[in-house]
Amino acid sequence: MPASLSQRTKELYEFGPFRVDPEKEILSRAGEPVPLTPKTFQILLVLIRHSTEIVTKDDLMKTVWPDTFVEEGNLSRNIFMLRKALGETAQDHRYIVTVPGRGYRLAEIVTLVPEQAFTVISARHSEVRVDVKETWPGRWIVGTAVLLAVAVGTWRLMSHRGGLLGAKDTVVLGDFTNSTGDAVFDETPRQGLAFQLEQSPFLSLISDQRIHQTLRLMGHPADARLTPELAREVCERTGGAAVLEGSIAPIGTQYVLELRAKSCRTGEILDREQVQAAKKEDVLNALSQIASLFRKRVGESLVTIQEHNTPLAEATTPSLEALETYSAGWKLHTTSGAMAGMPLVRRAVEIDPTFALAHATLGRQYADLDESDLATASTTRAWQLRDHASDREKFVITANYEILAAGNLEAARQTLEAWGHTYPREVLPHLMLSGNPNKALGRYEQAIAEARRAIELDPDFGMAYFNLAVNNVYLGGLDEAENALRRASGRGLEIDEFIMLEHDIAFLKGDRARQERVAVQARERSGGETWISNKEAFVLAYSGHLQEARVMSRRAVDHARQEGQSARAGLWEAGASLREAYLGDLPEANKRALAALALSREREVVYGAAYALAISGETIRTQALTDDLARGFPEDTAVRFSYLPVLRARIALNNGDAAKAIELLQAAVPYELGASHGLFGALYPIYLRGESYLLAHRGAEAAIEFQKILDHRGIVGSDPIGALAHLQLGRAFVLSGDRGKAKAAYEDFLVLWKDADSDLPVMKQARAEFANLGPVH
Repeated sequence: MPASLSQRTKELYEFGPFRVDPEKEILSRAGEPVPLTPKTFQILLVLIRHSTEIVTKDDLMKTVWPDTFVEEGNLSRNIFMLRKALGETAQDHRYIVTVPGRGYRLAEIVTLVPEQAFTVISARHSEVRVDVKETWPGRWIVGTAVLLAVAVGTWRLMSHRGGLLGAKDTVVLGDFTNSTGDAVFDETPRQGLAFQLEQSPFLSLISDQRIHQTLRLMGHPADARLTPELAREVCERTGGAAVLEGSIAPIGTQYVLELRAKSCRTGEILDREQVQAAKKEDVLNALSQIASLFRKRVGESLVTIQEHNTPLAEATTPSLEALETYSAGWKLHTTSGAMAGMPLVRRAVEIDPTFALAHATLGRQYADLDESDLATASTTRAWQLRDHASDREKFVITANYEILAAGNLEAARQTLEAWGHTYPREVLPHLMLSGNPNKALGRYEQAIAEARRAIELDPDFGMAYFNLAVNNVYLGGLDEAENALRRASGRGLEIDEFIMLEHDIAFLKGDRARQERVAVQARERSGGETWISNKEAFVLAYSGHLQEARVMSRRAVDHARQEGQSARAGLWEAGASLREAYLGDLPEANKRALAALALSREREVVYGAAYALAISGETIRTQALTDDLARGFPEDTAVRFSYLPVLRARIALNNGDAAKAIELLQAAVPYELGASHGLFGALYPIYLRGESYLLAHRGAEAAIEFQKILDHRGIVGSDPIGALAHLQLGRAFVLSGDRGKAKAAYEDFLVLWKDADSDLPVMKQARAEFANLGPVH
């Protein structure tokens, strides 16, 4: 709690239209005193000295009535009287916010004006004269600072009547000038201010990713310090309206934070805000104050400011050290990738285990590296701590939890739509809606629309172009996909996902020379060897070159393990086990499946290995793994509507019960055309349903299912079921008595496998079946 009233004299506070004089115990509005009882005034003073912080009811009563026991009703009556004096109504608690179950906080930003430092003689429009009483060395510094604050305040009031920014204007936030000599203020003020300004549904900050991309195009390092000059140039290049320049400087034992908004085009100062912090620990609160002041000046409504204005210490962390570490980690993440920034973000949650946003960021980084178990743990912890976050960050945390931990894609879609509605200028909800919450459910047109909206909001966000391209691939629009990649390239954007997708497109177009060129390009990138080798293993197996696929697969797994990515290595092994199972080497499939499970128990690894074991006839092991998935992921959309139906249907098929398998696969129908999370699993319910119809001797129905596979090559990609569907279609036509179509389907398969490994069981069987067809009349 604050020091006693006798220790704090000679101070003036201002908030909204009010001025508070603690020494004289006077509250005034526009120069007119507002009557308050002494106890009501003391309550106001406590709230002022904890501006925007929550003060518990117990602390208020102990401070205002230190030697007397009073009932809570006494406090409530004084709060009521205070609200009435401030002009609040029962419907509009503009100044004093009740925090249910905790206490109260002052919603307005408070400005401290130390009266002992100056006496204002006159103020006429923009001219202010100040007499400074130099009673201690260096007091002229404070006087100068106050002169600046008063002059700027008067200038702001007289110079601008309306909002400074329009509804479509964007802002570049530069780095703070730190003259304190304390390294903790190198990155922290900028990141803290960004957190606060991003709470605004009205403002739109140019994203760090776009800033770094623009710096690269300007010939600067992506992590170059954003000086005022450089920030203004970035602002001009990105079509921004204003650039924000911040500074933090010491004055005695205090700190002064200043924020200047300048026009990118003219360099004119649009706004200037200044806030003092009494000590180092108060800087976070000062950042909250200066952000709120700026939001008011740029034209944002008081309603949205009050509704979305969680103090920085509550929205992130009260620890300067944790915020400093996170800020440095986030900068590395946006300039050098998840792997580079992860150690610092991990350190931030060690410093403050309640730092919700840091846990969420860590979860996203683990997901980028295919470490889904670790991603689940971090995003779940963030979700549990979501009350320690701003409204915007609660959307971030909840959406990531629903996608990465719970796997509930319908819930995630609803959260993201609500986020986009609340923050209409925010790119992330649209970017995420262009990903799994729509594409894994087969809603490719909706995903494309969201990707286009994301590009409209931020034309330098690489993943938006990737999602636009990949969703077009799923719909068979390869030319549209290539056009999206060209647009990204034209803006100088380059991410691993572009190279992966270009390899897929080259495969779908049958352009082997292009595939080889892309593979060379991939191996030049950090970490590229592992994922391109895995992709090449799938392509080789697709055409029946299983021996070569095994070599590539081992290379992919070895590189992943060398980089400490055991989950990714497990995912590669699970994919290898499925390739072996589909192509008929069941002992090798069993071996690879067990190797995958030894490396990781991530859900996609477990699913891939379990299905390979099921195809190999290992029904008991498959059942145990199926039960594990059901218990571990009760909400997960992919588990409920794809993984479990497929595994259970395969077990039924192993037991000779085709009818039950067909029935179990009905659960997958709503989402069966959705894209998979990894490199395998897409359209598996359809393929297995076709196999079940074959076992049930229902050839015509089996043919319909296998034709779906062939009609959606963009979704299947290089998974071997895309090639095997031709063979299965031939078998379906044989059952239905159409030998002409059957022979054509077999020929299509044999052309694909014209130089396949001759000893493959599938190849031997296909040749024998084709020979048995004989001539077609």
